Amino acid sequence: MAERTALESLIEMGFPRGRAEKALALTGHQGIEAAMDWLMEHEDDPDVDEPPASPLGHSLGHEPPSYGGGSPEGPGAARVEEKPPLSEEEKREQTKRMLELVAQKQKERGEREQREAVERERQRRRQGQELSAARQRLQEDEMRRAAEERRREKAEETAARQRVREKIERDKVERAKKFGSTGSQITSPATEPGPVPSSPSQEPPTKREYDQCRIQVRLPDGTSLTQTFKAREQLAAVRLYVELHRGEELGGGQDPVQLLSGFPRRAFSEADMERPLQELGLVPSAVLIVAKKCAS
Repeated sequence: MAERTALESLIEMGFPRGRAEKALALTGHQGIEAAMDWLMEHEDDPDVDEPPASPLGHSLGHEPPSYGGGSPEGPGAARVEEKPPLSEEEKREQTKRMLELVAQKQKERGEREQREAVERERQRRRQGQELSAARQRLQEDEMRRAAEERRREKAEETAARQRVREKIERDKVERAKKFGSTGSQITSPATEPGPVPSSPSQEPPTKREYDQCRIQVRLPDGTSLTQTFKAREQLAAVRLYVELHRGEELGGGQDPVQLLSGFPRRAFSEADMERPLQELGLVPSAVLIVAKKCAS
């Protein structure tokens, strides 16, 4: 009767019959509270409504009957263990206690789930912060690598310009050594004053001496180069500067260039390349035109 009363109490509380019977069987029929604990713990199990796998006799908490004589475990002993049925008031009191127990279990379960949710949110935020920090470190590393690459390119560009300037200076020195004597022979008569007319009205005015000359060179593609040279530098220095800066790759394989004066129109020859700029009338400034030199 006690077992039947516990089963009926669980059914009255809203539990399915099969689930209530399984809870009572698996808890060894230790009472409604033990069955309630089992039901609350296994509420979400997928096999909660499946019957227990143990034999029926054992699941109900009874041992198989013994048919030997003289055993004290007889029918009379079973009648002694029977309990009187519960009254309606006791049933209501027991149901009330069970409902309070269910409410308590649900409250504890809700608090546990809330704590777990708070812990999951804390872990999610911590992982988000770690991911953000890792992303920021990655961006800083990329910016650092980009800055180093820009510094390296700038250093290479500066070194390349320095090599070009050094090559120009070496070419100037070599040309000065090669054509220095010839240039001095050519320029020396120009520095000597010629015969002066006897008439005072024919005497030319005093000219100003310039030691530098600004040359603008117009290239065939429409662009121009501007550079300052010494007044006594040879025209070959201007041609070398143009060949090194006319926009093509440095080195051999370039077509030779010819320098022309704008007005009056004049094409400078190879002999003119060895003459100083001052002697050619290009001081203090002049505009030259670059044309491809025709092969003879």
